[in-house]
Amino acid sequence: MHIHVNGKNIEITDAIKAYVKEKLGKVANHYDQITAIDVILTVIKNPSASGKYIAEVSCKLNGKNIHVEVSEDESMYASIDLVADKLDRQVKKFKDKSLSSDKGSIRNVVETAEEPEEELEEV
Repeated sequence: MHIHVNGKNIEITDAIKAYVKEKLGKVANHYDQITAIDVILTVIKNPSASGKYIAEVSCKLNGKNIHVEVSEDESMYASIDLVADKLDRQVKKFKDKSLSSDKGSIRNVVETAEEPEEELEEV
């Protein structure tokens, strides 16, 4: 699994890159079908704008892409924490759905034969 970190209006330091890989690496431990995670960190430099620190994550799974975005006023680290939590919930939800759909497939359903009803004789 590859984690790619890009930035808009921000210089991606080694500390930020390590923090992102640490947080999103925990998400990858939950589901082993993740092929790549792309992270885009953005800083809005307009003082009147709300949500100055934006973290976007695109997670590529087998057969599906999950996109999560969070904007935060406090710091970039806070937005990274929130986006990692959101992505974790989405991946767990996808994993549960894929496992439950496997249980309901025709191959896994065992049919039981119905027993014939006994006839009652009148006396």
